[in-house]
Order: sequence, then C-alpha cells, then structure tokens
Amino acid sequence: MDKIQTVSGGANQKKLISLVVPVYNEEENIPLFYEKIKKVITQLSYDWELIFVNDGSQDSSVEQVNKLETIDPCVKLLDFSRNFGKEMALTAGLNNCHGEAAIMLDADLQHPVEKIPELLDKWEKGAEVVIGLRNKNNGEGSVKKWGSYLFYKIINRIADVKLIPNTTDFRLIDREVIDEFNKLSEKNRMTRALVDWLGYRREYITFEANARIHGQASYSFVKLAKLAFNSMISLSLFPLRIAGYLGLLITVISGVMGISMFIIMYITQKDTFTALAMLAVMILFLVGIMLICLGLIAMYIAHIHEEVISRPLYVIRKPKKK
Repeated sequence: MDKIQTVSGGANQKKLISLVVPVYNEEENIPLFYEKIKKVITQLSYDWELIFVNDGSQDSSVEQVNKLETIDPCVKLLDFSRNFGKEMALTAGLNNCHGEAAIMLDADLQHPVEKIPELLDKWEKGAEVVIGLRNKNNGEGSVKKWGSYLFYKIINRIADVKLIPNTTDFRLIDREVIDEFNKLSEKNRMTRALVDWLGYRREYITFEANARIHGQASYSFVKLAKLAFNSMISLSLFPLRIAGYLGLLITVISGVMGISMFIIMYITQKDTFTALAMLAVMILFLVGIMLICLGLIAMYIAHIHEEVISRPLYVIRKPKKK
C-alpha cells in the first residue's frame, strides 16, 4: 500500500498495525469513528494503516472514506462491487493488510477504541490472538441475546473447536495468524470461528459494547441465523451424521418392539396385536435401515466436504525473530 508511511531507521523503526473496518451504510458514523480512533492511535508508538472495506453501501459511506484518504495517507478504501457480507469484508481486509498485526473493529463505535492499547499490550507480551470478550451489550434485544446463548450452547456440543460465548470480531491477530488465515478457502465462513480453529496463543480482554450512535444494525435476525447455520456446517460434521444416528435409534427401538410382539404372541398363543400394528413396526424398522444407509452416505459426503474446503492439515508456529 503506497500510501502508508513507516518510520525507517533500524532499531527505531516502528511496527505497522493494520485496522480493518467493515463498512455498510455508516456515513454518519465514519467521521466520528475516525475522530475517536485518531485520538487513540496518535498517542501510541506505532505506524498505522486504516483499511475501510465498503460492503456495498447504499449511502455516502464511500465519499466519507474518500475525504479521509485525501487528508490522511494512512487511510485506504477497499470498495466491494456489491454487498458480500461482513465476513467477506473482514476477510478482504485481512487479505490486503500489511501490518505486523491487525485489529478488526466495527465502524459503528460499538467496539470501544479505547481498548486498543490493551490489545496491543497483550500482543507485545506474547499473545498471538487477543480477543474482545463482551460482558454487556447496550441496546441488545432479548431475541438476539437468547439466540446467541443458544447458538454457543449448540455449537460447543457438536463442533470440534470450542467457541467461548460472547467473544466478538473485535480482536487483534498477529501477522503469522493472518498469513495462515489467508490460506483458508471456504466461502461460507464465520471469521472469528476460523481464527479460533487456527489455535495459537490467545488472551482476552473484556469490554462493554456501546450502543449505536447512528443508523441501524446491518445484521438482521435472518442474517444472524444464516451465519449461525453456516458456522455449524463449517465447523461440525454432526448435521451430516444426524440421519445415521436417528436411523440407528429407530432401528433399535422398532427391533425391540418387533421381537417383543412375537414373544408375547408366542407365549399367549393369541393375536394380541393387529396386523396393522405389526405392519407399522415393520415399516418403522425399514425406515431405520434406510436412515442408517443415508448416514453411511453422509459419512462419505463428510469426507468430500473436508477435502473440498482445503484447510491446511496442520499449522506450525514459526519461531519469532530475536
């Protein structure tokens, strides 16, 4: 990025930190966000690049960022041709940043920029991922709150990677983690879940999410539900296995019922059960067998799924330069 200025001079060279900010219809918030972020970063001994990723905004968000570009060489705009979603905006920002670490945060000021020095402090002490843990969300509705609670309960039961409740996209990621993240290729993604999947040394900070000053939240309930569903599919193969588990359960129950019916009829020597009841049990047993077969097919699909998403087989931490 040719606009970014760094301080040269051997030992006195400052570290470059990237700020990745997804933008969707934030025309009123961008000037306020820039003003607040500027107050924080000018007090820290780092060089900065501030990357706004416009996710198909329909207001004057692009014009607002263009104004900032003319007055500040650290500001850069990535302008999507249409709305691709926040996850892709974050991904594009990480793909195009050049900092030794990147901090992801929202333009609506719900992520407190005052916490940036705390993120950097933990990073300097050796953490490779520093995650913002939300202890309160001002203005959050009860539906979103309980939906989030339910999502984490379910995902942590079925996924191989455990997600800590109330973690957010507000986090710092080391350069090495960014490079490994950029190798991940799946299209339906939850950025913070993929960062958690990579592992690395993690630290946490707590914060209270501010209420939005202007505009409406771009993530509707439908979008959040879709993100949750895609995350479950991406992080867990359990949904594929459900048919097999259900088929096994039905087969066992119907088999026990069928055997019991024959034993009772043999002992009593009477037609205790009607032909319709026996037919129902036989159909139930066959349905169980069919679901087991579907479960086996699902296992093959699961292997195809793992191959297609092309995640690295493992991630090796690189030794830090002394």
